This record gives sequence, structure tokens and C-alpha cells, in this order.
Amino acid sequence: MTRLLYGLCGEDRARRFSPHVWKVEMALAHKGLDCRVVPLGFTDIPKVEGGATKMVPYLIDGDQAVVDSFAIAQYLDATYPDRPTLFAGEGGRATARFVEAFSQTVLHPAITRMILLDIHDRLGPEDRAYFRKSREAAFGKSLEDVAAAAPAERAGFADKLNPLRYLLKKQPFIGGETPLFADYIVFGALQWARIVSPQPLLEPDDAVSGWFERCLDLHDGLGRAIPSAGTAEAA
Repeated sequence: MTRLLYGLCGEDRARRFSPHVWKVEMALAHKGLDCRVVPLGFTDIPKVEGGATKMVPYLIDGDQAVVDSFAIAQYLDATYPDRPTLFAGEGGRATARFVEAFSQTVLHPAITRMILLDIHDRLGPEDRAYFRKSREAAFGKSLEDVAAAAPAERAGFADKLNPLRYLLKKQPFIGGETPLFADYIVFGALQWARIVSPQPLLEPDDAVSGWFERCLDLHDGLGRAIPSAGTAEAA
């Protein structure tokens, strides 16, 4: 059986960057489950499996198809209970829901404003046109106008991670001594920026940077399989 995970990438098909797909890649590795990642551009998504989904991540596991990263994580825990847990019980699941809400309402909007033009510039021509039209409609301004506020956004970004920084004084992962899906939620957001933008979000001596490096090392260095944008461009 070939397990398939459809994920988002730019013109370079090897550089998959979706934060939500990275959550699932890490969750699958956490479970010890193999999968083949199928890279897609934005405009390819409606063509997946005959129009089966409008969004990624989209996981096909045998005769089961699951969309949405949190739903996929829940599916994996329910389907493979003999493998390492992603939630460690109902309390862990509820905590992960809170972490996802924090990531979606605080981290993702800030990161989006910082890397919007970087994403655009990494897309192929058809995806660039789609991305510009859809995002400018959402923001009500040009991508360039959104990007003009990126330096101020970047200057204040570290403060948005203060709750995580405080937690990491007491334990190495959000999940405690070992990572859980809550870790992969925040990891996905920072991995998105790492792969797309050459500008680092955090200082190297930041406790959150230390946590992120630990996450990059997890599962035989899965997160490092794609070099950071700064490293790739310097090569």
C-alpha cells in the first residue's frame, strides 16, 4: 500500500512549504508511518484525485481519504493506536486545539505579512497570477503594500512567542519531555518561514530557536531535508 500526502510547493517542486502539510509530515514520522509526498502548485489542487479536495494537506491511506491537518492527526491516532500517540489523551487533544488557535490567529497572520512576497516569488507563472489576485483581494491592497509593513512585523514577532518561551523554561517540548502534535503545529508555522524566506524570524540564542532546532532534528532530521531559504540561496 502506498500512502499519499498531497502538499503545496512552489516552482521548485522539491521545496514543499505548507505549514499544514509539515504538521502532517511530522505526525506521520512520529507514528513511524511511511508516505509519499506529492508536490502541487496552488492551481494544481483542484485537479487532485478528480477534484476530490479544495485544500491540502490531503492524505490517502488505503481506502481512506482525510483532509485538514488536525483531522488527519486525529485519524492517525485513532487508526494506529499501537504507535506513539500524537495527543496523549483528551487533555492533550484539547491543548493541541488551543495551540492551533494560537498559531492560526497570532503566528500565521504575522508570518504571512512577513513572507507574502517571498511566497509569490517562489511560484511558477500561473500560480503567481492566482496568488496575487487571491491575496490582494483578501488584504484589500497590493502584495507590495502588505510587504512594506514586514520590517515592523518582524521587529515585534519574538514577543508573540513569549508564552512558548516561558513554557520552554520548564520543559523541552510543548508536549513535555517528548513532542506531541501541539509541537508540530507551531513547528509547521516556523518551518514555513524557514523554507520560504531568507530572513530569520528569531535570534539564535532565543529559547524558541533552541526548541525549533530540536524539532528539526526529530525523526532523523526530517525537517532539515529541505535547506533553509538562506542556506539554499547562498549555495
